[in-house]
Amino acid sequence: MNGISWLAMAPPPGGEGGAQNSSVFMFVWLGLMVALFYFMLIRPQKRREKERQALLNAVKTGDRVLFAGGILGVVANVKDKTLVVKIADGVKVEIVRGAVSQVLDKGEAPEVEPAKA
Repeated sequence: MNGISWLAMAPPPGGEGGAQNSSVFMFVWLGLMVALFYFMLIRPQKRREKERQALLNAVKTGDRVLFAGGILGVVANVKDKTLVVKIADGVKVEIVRGAVSQVLDKGEAPEVEPAKA
């Protein structure tokens, strides 16, 4: 065995402590990234979903609602999983609760998000 290959197999200077510190640092860094991911993405999403479920469960007869498709209507009847909504004189449609994007007060204009290009 020549001298160069013997040096390639030698441990790095500083002994085994460097490898130990590196792996501990890696796990701490990974833990910090998971915590950051949870607090920045998952937790706010769960909070928004909880608020949305509360909004959908609070819909009652007579509420003015905006569908995800952009149609406005007044709730005529509330069922377990669906709503019967009056969208024009003599026109009622049955929709699933999940299609409601906003519940509006009398005279309130819907909040419109800008179009994405």
